[in-house]
Amino acid sequence: MANGVWHTRYGIEINLSLPDLGHPGRPELLREITASITDRDPQLLECLAHHEGRECQSEAGGKSPWMFIRRGRVGGRRPLVASHLPVTHKPTPAESAQHKATKERVVETAARYGLDSEAEVPVADRRSVTDAVVAGPSGIRIGWEIQYHHISPSSVHRRSVNAVENGITPLWVAKDRTASLIDRAPWARVDLPWKDIADGKEMVIRGGYRHLQVWKCIPSSDRHCLVGEGAGHCGAIHADWFVPALCVPEKKPVHIEDLVLQSATGESVPVYVPSRGNGRAGRHMWVSADDRMLWEEIVGERSPLPPASAEEDDDVITFAEQEIDRTCRAGEEGWFVSDARPLRDLGQPTGGFTLPAMPVQGSHKAMRITPVERAAASVALGCPTWELGPCAGCGQLMHRYGRYAAMYCRVCRAVRNGR
Repeated sequence: MANGVWHTRYGIEINLSLPDLGHPGRPELLREITASITDRDPQLLECLAHHEGRECQSEAGGKSPWMFIRRGRVGGRRPLVASHLPVTHKPTPAESAQHKATKERVVETAARYGLDSEAEVPVADRRSVTDAVVAGPSGIRIGWEIQYHHISPSSVHRRSVNAVENGITPLWVAKDRTASLIDRAPWARVDLPWKDIADGKEMVIRGGYRHLQVWKCIPSSDRHCLVGEGAGHCGAIHADWFVPALCVPEKKPVHIEDLVLQSATGESVPVYVPSRGNGRAGRHMWVSADDRMLWEEIVGERSPLPPASAEEDDDVITFAEQEIDRTCRAGEEGWFVSDARPLRDLGQPTGGFTLPAMPVQGSHKAMRITPVERAAASVALGCPTWELGPCAGCGQLMHRYGRYAAMYCRVCRAVRNGR
């Protein structure tokens, strides 16, 4: 990685550590050199050492003298750095075997379930192309974005917004736990070699799909208190999102094949859970429709795709204003090597939500209803009569959501065990 590069078209030397790149008369230069390789000539940028006829370390290490620009990490700084392209890179849009195999798996799975699907779908007046769009019987359209390489947070947000504006729910697929798209849009992470994908091996979702867990904070609970310290219990009702392996009891893993079907039919839906400590931060995830319904009832709000600034923290460039280092640094270790990207998919709970304290039992007169009234309420709520019962707090009828054993009161938000 280097802080300088040669522009072959303009015949100029670019200093990546300067705010104007050393050319104040070319305001569009930064946009041009940071464009995707598939959108420009791959030989546009050249290693300075190679251009000047000096030793270029890249050619001995499976790289080419041609370069691309990205944001590096040096301590807390985000400088622009130039890195060598692999010798196998072609100027035409080419996908890795793993990317291609994943896209084919999505399309083939959709066809097996009788869903309409299409690969390479132009979106937003052809400004971007979605890897695959799967349509469900009720008109739900899921835009699968297979992103196995680095992409900036602002690009993730821009393309996600474009998809939503065109009636498509974005679903990003990553393989790396450090991927910048994680939690910035509805996502799923898989990590399977391309040959296993091509051979039909099931693709387990390692991150991005969660289950809602609701429990009463008492000593017999298998979970700790979300608001207390140590091993204490507050007696309140807690709710939080967990990956399948951390659920109590543990749940079976979800596969990409499952998500292809369930996202298109509405059985699995995206949800955004804001951070309780930071209104801007939060987590995107895929969950069951039942879980999202219960969550929205518990928190009393809906959380759509949040707005984001055009430039996020990971996009802010730091200009150190240094002299250009003309030595080819390919393959070397030192200060110029970017710090490792932080892990974003940690699999930890989201922080949870604690329901307001229940009213003291007996403060309200319990509701008494006849069998006829109970049957009528059953029809109105869409659940069997045996799943209805009066709330101990306010006396209103409680009802059950989906497969959950907990019964929930819409009025005072009390939760109690059902059966």
